[in-house]
Amino acid sequence: MIQHISHGDVTIAYEESGSGEPLVLLHGGESGHIQYDTFRPVLGDGIRAIAYDQRDTGDSTNPAEPYRVEDLADDCAALIRGLGYERAHIFGASYGGAIALQVGVSRPEVVRTLTVGTAIPRFSAAPASAQNLTHASEDRAAKMLDAVLSGKGQQSPELLAEARRILLHRAAGADKRRMDAIREFDVLGRLGEITAPTLLIYGGDDPLGKVEYGQQIAEAIPGARLEVLPGMRHGITLEAKHEVAALLRDFILTSSR
Repeated sequence: MIQHISHGDVTIAYEESGSGEPLVLLHGGESGHIQYDTFRPVLGDGIRAIAYDQRDTGDSTNPAEPYRVEDLADDCAALIRGLGYERAHIFGASYGGAIALQVGVSRPEVVRTLTVGTAIPRFSAAPASAQNLTHASEDRAAKMLDAVLSGKGQQSPELLAEARRILLHRAAGADKRRMDAIREFDVLGRLGEITAPTLLIYGGDDPLGKVEYGQQIAEAIPGARLEVLPGMRHGITLEAKHEVAALLRDFILTSSR
């Protein structure tokens, strides 16, 4: 069931499942909270998983004005507080991973643990394949499918259907605002400020959020741990959802003891 929390002139739509340690899930640039529909159930007992729609996505609403990743991080913090928590565990993948890093830098007071998947700490240093996806094109969806699923994954009708279901098509204005925001993203020089326990999860064959970015982030954040999933591409919460869920669950519950 979709629920809503207001944050100034932004209304944040979210869906949740389970009970226990609060975990906020941040979706990627081409999806919405539906990215985690089949991921939340495999997290298991002891986790209250909350997936929400970022600005210009799904059932969330916001003014048709430019914003920055810092504003998206503030939205995440507002959701955590609106749910009645001082702090929560945060997981973000891809675009959501960038927001998660930004929360860790600019809103550290709301972070219990930080888990980041397939993210780039500075968009200007991203590979051309990632930067090109910020430009609308007829073959963007096809390129995303190839980036998300491994060759083996693309042979699975079930995985292909799920990937197509969670890839969203936004109106031109909404898409432009989100892409403009991520183009300006850069926390590389501030990663050392992150003090929350941090786990990084990357696909070994990801053409967008390359393992080298995970290594760069791990070296910059004190005590951060990097896990690499061999053969996986960008869609780690889809094709490798059981492995990622197990890593995330263990990290959260161990850190909360």
